[in-house]
Amino acid sequence: MKAAPGIQVKVTENGPYEVTGNVPLRIETIGTNIHKESVKWVPGKTFTPTEQPFYLCRCGHSKHKPFCDNTHLKIKFEGTETAGHTAYVEDAELVEGPTMLLTDVQHLCAFARFCDPNGQVWSMVNDTDDPKVKAAFIKQVGECPSGRLVAWDRATQTPIEPELTPAIGIIEDPAKDISGPLWLQGGIEVTDADGKPYEIRNRVTLCRCGASANKPFCDGSHASMGFKDGIG
Repeated sequence: MKAAPGIQVKVTENGPYEVTGNVPLRIETIGTNIHKESVKWVPGKTFTPTEQPFYLCRCGHSKHKPFCDNTHLKIKFEGTETAGHTAYVEDAELVEGPTMLLTDVQHLCAFARFCDPNGQVWSMVNDTDDPKVKAAFIKQVGECPSGRLVAWDRATQTPIEPELTPAIGIIEDPAKDISGPLWLQGGIEVTDADGKPYEIRNRVTLCRCGASANKPFCDGSHASMGFKDGIG
């Protein structure tokens, strides 16, 4: 995938994310059905950075979230990156169905749970010869914000991705009463603290609770620690 032009997120050493470029920044709330299952994204409040570049909190302790207020210096935040630069497909497990394939990189899970309705996508892929199941499968996989899950057309061996324009979402999860990661949409380039780019992808989630073991990417730690940002 080509990088979104003029937009970049740089991980700073033990500090915030440095964001360059004109990119929408907004709350994205996980919308649920009557069964509390994740079924849709609900866009919310938009933030307008006053400076360029601007800095987004990575340690989880800023009192001015989503922006950095230098609290990482006071708490001596340890933000060493532990994620590798391996391409997604090299890490992915493959699940095969009659018309669709599913790839899965579990350590990228952001706990958004769009994979769960209708019996979970890992089972649904087996029934994708049914047009209704196939459509639901593609939609649910495409709603996964982290890109942990990718749907592929079996015949052409090509991924089926949702059309996302470049934006940064601040995930809120009221069903679990927690706040989630930063959701980078539409091919935004992420570089590590040394300036080396990670693989450019349509869907990526970055840790903002400070606890991920796969920094800078989210690994769902915000859920186990009950992270709340206070801005939702």
